Amino acid sequence: MNFRRGLPPESVGFQLAPMIDVVFLLLCFFVASQLFAQWESEIDIQLPTARSATTPERLPGEVILNVRADGTVVVSGRTLDADELDRLLARLVEIFPGQPVILRADRSTPYQHVIAVIDACRRAEIWNIAFATAFSDSP
Repeated sequence: MNFRRGLPPESVGFQLAPMIDVVFLLLCFFVASQLFAQWESEIDIQLPTARSATTPERLPGEVILNVRADGTVVVSGRTLDADELDRLLARLVEIFPGQPVILRADRSTPYQHVIAVIDACRRAEIWNIAFATAFSDSP
C-alpha cells in the first residue's frame, strides 16, 4: 500500500559525498603537478653527457640556474642579467644560508659564461653547487 500517493516526490538535495570525491581528486592532481613543476628544466638546453652521471635525490627549495648557449641565465623562468643574478643569490644566502644550487649549462655554452655564474655564486658565498649532466649513450 502506498500511503504517500498524494504527496509530491521529495527533493534529493545537495549530495556532499560526490563533491568531496571531486575535491579530493583535484587536490591529488594539483599536488602531483606541483612536484613536477618544482623540477624546473629549460627545454632548449642540451646538457653535456657523462658516463658517471646519476640522478640525484632532489632537495626541497634548491635553485636551478640555467645557462643558455648564448650566456643568458634563466632562473624560475626569468632571464637575469649579471646584476640581477648577484642580487638574487645574495638575497638567497641571506634568507637560506647553505642553500644548494644546481647549474645547468647548455653543452655549447662557452666556458666563460659558466665561470661567470660560478663567480657570482662565489661572491654570494654559495659553495653548495652541483653541475647537471645527462646520461652518456656511449659505453
